[in-house]
Amino acid sequence: MKKLSLLLLAAVFSLSIYSCRETTEEKTEDAVEAMGEDMEDAAEEAGDEVEAAAESVETEAKEEVNGTDDVNGDDDM
Repeated sequence: MKKLSLLLLAAVFSLSIYSCRETTEEKTEDAVEAMGEDMEDAAEEAGDEVEAAAESVETEAKEEVNGTDDVNGDDDM
C-alpha cells in the first residue's frame, strides 16, 4: 500500500510539473507575441514620424530654392 501511495504521489507530482511547464510556455509565447506587436507598432510610428520630418524638410528646401522662404516675414524676391 505504501509503494502504491508513493507511486501515485510521484505520478501526480510529475503531471503537475509537466502541466506547469506547458502553461509557462504558453505564457511565454503570449508575451513574445505581445512584444512583437508592440515593436511593430513602435516601428510604424517611427516610420510615420520620419516621413513627416522628410516632408517638412522637402517643403522647406523647395521654399528656399524658390525664394519663398520667409525669414524676416518678407519674401526674398
